[in-house]
Amino acid sequence: MSHRLASFKGPSTPTSSPVHQKQPASASSSPSKPTESTYHRKTRTLLQELRSLTETWDDLVLMDGLKAAKSLVDTRTDLDNTLSITPNRLPRSHVVGQKLEAMEKRVAELDAVIMKLERQFRKICAVVENLEALVIDAHKNKGASWVQKEPLWVTWSLEKFATSVSEILVPYHRSLDDHRSLVNTLRCHSVPFEESRNAIAAWAQQPWLEDLGWDTKWEDICAAEVDRWNASR
Repeated sequence: MSHRLASFKGPSTPTSSPVHQKQPASASSSPSKPTESTYHRKTRTLLQELRSLTETWDDLVLMDGLKAAKSLVDTRTDLDNTLSITPNRLPRSHVVGQKLEAMEKRVAELDAVIMKLERQFRKICAVVENLEALVIDAHKNKGASWVQKEPLWVTWSLEKFATSVSEILVPYHRSLDDHRSLVNTLRCHSVPFEESRNAIAAWAQQPWLEDLGWDTKWEDICAAEVDRWNASR
């Protein structure tokens, strides 16, 4: 016992077969993420394109369209107020003509917004079709199991991305139909002010996109499931 305790009181002498220190694992031995395939990169690119298209959609609705709609209703209200205080014996054609010209210009701007939204929707459809075509190509080259079960990055497979994101077409198509209807409501210069105000509120709210639009649903999903989702931003 005394011999063993003595070793704690002074420097120990080296043995003929010293124990080697365990070397830390080199960086090269640590696990790394698998190399991305063309399918990974194309999927990310298509999803980011969808995000960009929906951002442009919101700009058209909430900036260009809403500005034109509000200006149209304001001009009508201004015309009504002006006519209400103008004596009947005075000519009104000058005042009415200017206001009507401005109102027709706003209606034309709303029609232009609808045309742009229709183009945006066609582009959204094209991206979804390209994603579905990517699945078909992957089936041929990678096999059904890889497409259906292999996670691209975290948990979602390529097929789940394609089938799930295609659901976005429904709310955007319904939103487009709503905006067409609202423009037709606002187009009539005799529409009551209360109805016009309700139309503007519905225009800004985009109820079909409130729960199913890109920002409220798909952005969070892609941020969680797509590697380097915001790397280009």
